[in-house]
Amino acid sequence: MTAHDDEIEPPKRRGGPFAFFGEVRAEGRKVTWATRQEVTVSTIMVLIMGIAAAIFFFLIDSLMRLIITWILQI
Repeated sequence: MTAHDDEIEPPKRRGGPFAFFGEVRAEGRKVTWATRQEVTVSTIMVLIMGIAAAIFFFLIDSLMRLIITWILQI
């Protein structure tokens, strides 16, 4: 017998699909949802970072292409 035997709870009885969806709905009510302004700001930031990453990788790719073509011409 170990010290943790007292802490073990018996498994809870499983409910049906209606109980499951009821619990999902209850948990959904507990969630703190983002406001429209927070979603808008986050969306704009993601778009800006995506565009910045695309420009960065385009510049790196172009630079690498120039370097490799210069090396291969030697």
